[in-house]
Amino acid sequence: MNVLIFIHSLSSGGAERVAANMANHWVNCGWQVSIVTLTPKKLDFYELQPAVKRIALDLASDSPTPIAGVINNLKRARALRRVLRQIEPDIALGMMSTANVLLCLASVGISRTRVIASERTYPPALPLGRFWERIRRWTYPLADRVTLLTREGLDWLEKEIPKARGIVVPNHIPYPLPLSNPCLVPADWLEPDRRILLAVGRLSEEKGFDQLLQVFAELAPTNPDWDLVILGEGPLRSQLEQQVHALGLTHRVYLPGRVGNVGDWYARADLYVMSSRFEGFPNTLGEAMAYGCAAVSFDCDTGPRDIIRHEVDGLLVPAGDTKGLGVALQRLMSDDDLRDQMGDRAIEVRERFSMEKIMGLWESLFAAEKT
Repeated sequence: MNVLIFIHSLSSGGAERVAANMANHWVNCGWQVSIVTLTPKKLDFYELQPAVKRIALDLASDSPTPIAGVINNLKRARALRRVLRQIEPDIALGMMSTANVLLCLASVGISRTRVIASERTYPPALPLGRFWERIRRWTYPLADRVTLLTREGLDWLEKEIPKARGIVVPNHIPYPLPLSNPCLVPADWLEPDRRILLAVGRLSEEKGFDQLLQVFAELAPTNPDWDLVILGEGPLRSQLEQQVHALGLTHRVYLPGRVGNVGDWYARADLYVMSSRFEGFPNTLGEAMAYGCAAVSFDCDTGPRDIIRHEVDGLLVPAGDTKGLGVALQRLMSDDDLRDQMGDRAIEVRERFSMEKIMGLWESLFAAEKT
């Protein structure tokens, strides 16, 4: 099988990690795999196997006007079309909405290649804007298949773009996680006797870390042996740091930044929390559970309810209910036995969403489209 994966970049992020993991898995199976990005290779965060062909179009610059945006996207589609004609993949897989649109446009008339568009979030939660929403409605029916991460996502597709052919393929949850740079040792940040409430994600609005800080500020006085660690980087760093200071949590909350050894932090954590306003299929939640962390999460759209089995391996709280989030966290932070019991069940995600199982779904889809 000859597979091409097209994604905006391989910088730090959930979809980017999935793309890199898929590419590495398939080359290890003996497939020909190419990853094409708009950004240059120097911005890559995830490491690829040497056998993966890496192509950087270097066409990711911002467009100052709408007209310039149209021109630049036509250039991107043409450049991608040249790559498709050169590589002649059996399957071309787009990752995320705008990459899917460009791939659908670039592949028009290339009959030997089957195109799979892959949504990596819940589309209603992240509107694209009028232009991209319209062109997505027009181009998705051109794809041979459109994959969604959850049943809710498929319901949206069937309602909004009924001519598109949708199917649910969730993310796999890799375990153990590979190492990459930078590596930050938890022991360099935290005393060994401290209990850790861990959150991981981009420091951006949708992750809800501002809400989490408010909740932790209320929990901190009655849980003096617990600290909060938020791993990740993003545009809200300075705002969150100011909030930590204003809440008097300077010595109880840590923001180490982006780490390439996140598995070490999951292993060090005592409890995982997800405060997102929305998700697609949260990789970090599943990864933390694979390392034996019980989890507390908002039941936001979409993904947490597909991963956490409420009262079995974690707790789900109504989306946006910060009071409920505090109650659920307090319940597990104060009950070692319950937390350990849920953590023991949490590792079952390794099988529920194993690489072999989820890659099998992809490979069945590719085989069906190729015939």
